[in-house]
Amino acid sequence: MNQENVSATLTVAVPAARVFAVLADPTTHSAIDGTGWVNESVDQAPLTEVGQIFRMDMYHAKHPDGDYQVVNKVQVLDPPRAIGWLTGYEKDDGHLEFGGWIWRYDLAPLGPSETEVTLTYDWSAVPQFRREYIQFPPFGPDHLTNSLHHLAELVSGR
Repeated sequence: MNQENVSATLTVAVPAARVFAVLADPTTHSAIDGTGWVNESVDQAPLTEVGQIFRMDMYHAKHPDGDYQVVNKVQVLDPPRAIGWLTGYEKDDGHLEFGGWIWRYDLAPLGPSETEVTLTYDWSAVPQFRREYIQFPPFGPDHLTNSLHHLAELVSGR
């Protein structure tokens, strides 16, 4: 497979600023997640700047520890148009290491109360040694679509 990213798009009947506010709140990410891997946000502060770090408690049956924690670093923050973060982990010595994949949401206002949301998972910067033990993407094709539908339910209050 030559493609090193996957994306999905959905139109929601709410303003872009509301969608962005939900995405910038790490406490909503477990409700948005389409795989069920995200348990809860460790850090509660809204995402407000590039370089900001936020952690999430996770669970995956195929992870060596089952329960684990990821560290995310905000890479894109352009309210209310785009938000994205790299995912990694904290090493035993306290240093952060990122895997090379990024989650990104692009929001395109289609009017005052409608937004086209595109979610992209990009693994093009993942080094070869990681690709030897992690399959990319590490989830099925419905994950992004499921996440966008969860986001739509959350932002519309359904």
